[in-house]
Amino acid sequence: MKIHEYQAKNILREFGVTTPRGIACFSVDEAIAAARKLDGGLWAVKAQIHAGGRGKGGGVKVAKSLDEVKQLAGKILGMTLVTHQTGPQGQVVRRLLIEEGADIRKEFYIGLVVDRGSRRVCLIASSEGGMDIEEVAVRTPEKIHKVFIDPVTGLTQLDAYGIARKAGIPEPALAEACALLQGLYQAFDGTDASLAEINPLVLTAGDHVIALDAKMNVDDNALFRHPEIAALRDLDEEDPAEIEASKYDLSYVSLDGDIGCLVNGAGLAMATMDIIKLYGGNPANFLDVGGGATAEKVTEAFKLMLRNPKLQAILVNIFGGIMKCDVIAEGVVAAAREVKLNVPLVVRLEGTNVDLGKKILAESALPIISAGNMADAAEKAVRAAGSSSAATVRSTVAAAAAAGEA
Repeated sequence: MKIHEYQAKNILREFGVTTPRGIACFSVDEAIAAARKLDGGLWAVKAQIHAGGRGKGGGVKVAKSLDEVKQLAGKILGMTLVTHQTGPQGQVVRRLLIEEGADIRKEFYIGLVVDRGSRRVCLIASSEGGMDIEEVAVRTPEKIHKVFIDPVTGLTQLDAYGIARKAGIPEPALAEACALLQGLYQAFDGTDASLAEINPLVLTAGDHVIALDAKMNVDDNALFRHPEIAALRDLDEEDPAEIEASKYDLSYVSLDGDIGCLVNGAGLAMATMDIIKLYGGNPANFLDVGGGATAEKVTEAFKLMLRNPKLQAILVNIFGGIMKCDVIAEGVVAAAREVKLNVPLVVRLEGTNVDLGKKILAESALPIISAGNMADAAEKAVRAAGSSSAATVRSTVAAAAAAGEA
């Protein structure tokens, strides 16, 4: 689950991480009142959306007077902010963070992520703050430093000092930086976060370090332990279809294509999307109904896919292990009848009770296109969606397979 910058900073402060003073606002009047309360002659007016690159998109501005705060707040609130993470459709700004200005001498990057390879949390630090860390990794990889943290000991003072020095934090600020890094790790670990990022971490003229920006993502599977964080969820920032899917325990992600996918199991769902692409089509969604799908869940899954105005076909790809093919077949038939399906439906079943499942589909009198395997299913779905490239791709795949056998 993603949270806003001001929410992340509230959490970080609880763990001793220094941040600028700031107040979240939902209107221009609130923004002016916040600026007055913060006092000073310099304020940052920051759009709050669940995406990076806000500054480049015009969502972060500096105001030097209350009139400027009013003007900028009025301009940013309600704007559709487009960044490299929102996609071309952008995201409407409904919240602002009014923050006191900072005396910035140098900017650094700090981040914590879960490294699957080492099975540890990785602390990343760089002297190139304020930039996309991916860009730094490509252009100047030598400026990125990492520590893989032992979950038993946590981030030790020695490791914190070492990576702070490598990132270029000067000696007078090292003790403060070390404490900040340890606080950041404690916040990451204590909230079951999957990402914690400070970009930039700034060094002030007085040799203090401050988290000028903050981004945190929390593992959805751990939210039952953190009801106070679950309460921070901003539904305005999420896809309505994905919100609806979560009510029925469906794993759903909207995509840009026109072939709906209904699959059981995340791995098979990824493979299904890959093979649709291989045969020249474009998946419209990722949808994993899980191992215990009921007719009700399948029906809701169909309803979610049919909300997409670009949908041209649906591919159901089921491997019956825990999930029995006859149960999913009954669900597909019931769903197709209830939603009055108006796009071609391709179904591939394999596994437990597969013959019974195919019999149920065949006797339904519905115009269901049966497929024998994944390749057959993908080709039929792409053709049903109106792609002219399916035959060409089929011959290419066949030729590649023949060459491999040779």
